[in-house]
Amino acid sequence: MGPRRLAPSFAVALVALAARLAVVAWAASRIVPIDDAAFYVRIAERIAAGLGYTWLWPDGSVTPSAFYPVGYPALVGAVFAVAGPRPGAVMVLNAALGALGAFAAHRLALRATPSRRLALAAGLLVALHPALVAYTPVLMTDGVVAALVTCAAAVAAWARDREGLRPGAAGAAVGLVLGVATLVRPQSIVLAPLFGLLAASARVPSPPRRLAALAVSATLAALLVCAPWTARNCLRMKRCALVSYNGGWNLLVSVTSGSSFQVPDACRDVFDEAEKDACFGREARRMIREHPGAWLALAPGKLAGTFDYAGAAPWYLHASNPDAFPRAAKLALGATETLFERLALLGALAWAARRRAPEETRGRWVARRGVALVGALFAVTLHAWIGYLAFAVAALLQGRSLGKGPVLGGAAVGVVLATMATHAVFFGLGRYSMVVFPLLTALAPMALEKGASLPAPSWDPSPRS
Repeated sequence: MGPRRLAPSFAVALVALAARLAVVAWAASRIVPIDDAAFYVRIAERIAAGLGYTWLWPDGSVTPSAFYPVGYPALVGAVFAVAGPRPGAVMVLNAALGALGAFAAHRLALRATPSRRLALAAGLLVALHPALVAYTPVLMTDGVVAALVTCAAAVAAWARDREGLRPGAAGAAVGLVLGVATLVRPQSIVLAPLFGLLAASARVPSPPRRLAALAVSATLAALLVCAPWTARNCLRMKRCALVSYNGGWNLLVSVTSGSSFQVPDACRDVFDEAEKDACFGREARRMIREHPGAWLALAPGKLAGTFDYAGAAPWYLHASNPDAFPRAAKLALGATETLFERLALLGALAWAARRRAPEETRGRWVARRGVALVGALFAVTLHAWIGYLAFAVAALLQGRSLGKGPVLGGAAVGVVLATMATHAVFFGLGRYSMVVFPLLTALAPMALEKGASLPAPSWDPSPRS
């Protein structure tokens, strides 16, 4: 691929980088780490000092830890080792990763439409997404995960275009990126087999053995990236965990959602980090078995908390420095990003409704349009999570055409569904929805593509009108 063909993608990345660096220039001297970011910084300082992922207790004792995923504190620790403990330097890292995500979004859009203008619009919308840009000074994982997942989808699209690429190599390329994403946020591992399948050729039929090889190789590659850290956990923490020891804690929080969190009696005298998380997990599962209906009834509220309103950047900036970022600015930014996100969702719903494969029956197309219309109604009201669910359902009703269509569409659907499944089980927060923003935003302009049909795969022997 020549530099001329890459030039528009680099231009999108430069726009994204410039926007984010402008925010960093303002925030570096004003915004200090708070909440989870303060924890990441403390761990990163110890990593930079060669002390590893350990925790210093008030009594002076030091214990190995892995409560939060290691990926982001390790990145921050690497920056601190070079530039010193300067949050502004990490903000620059966040800006670079955000620009890389915009680059990947544009590459995906180019493969999703013959219109370079629409692809450029898709890339620029991701580059200038107010929630993603404003999140750059936040030293937490959500923007990084969003960029890495988008890059993994772009790698899947790249692998799909290489007909001679062996399935093991294609899957491994996807899995390597998702392995890094898993070290930053463990639930990213569930995307590995899906993104591996998306790397299958759309031009020739893929036999089941090839599809299995793609899914398995992507998953194994992601697990291999995590394997050294998993081994460290097994040895030093005395209990194995793929990445971190907060799954039981998070599940317990999900069971007690809507009420104050209390340590169960069975876990009060358990102080080891790994054992305590295991105890929390056991107690959470016990509560779910005893009251499954009550736990299931919490799911809509968790999804609403995740998808209805992100607001992560305005909350963080205001909480970190209310003088530099007053309440009025918080409200203005929150309203701007919500409007942007709802418009992107409407565009994605329109894409899901209008793309019609030649062999699709009229009944299924009508059903897709009906589902998308319901989603659009909720997208302009309070509960946007129903709109996200409707987008995924309407897209899935495309059937085989979704998998054989552009990777951008399949990846967006997969990430939305994976995020919804995760936070229907665990608790939801607005910042957890940020992982879907780049893919969904890049997909939205595809609704404006001329022609309402999606060509049948060239190998389909009997397309029906």
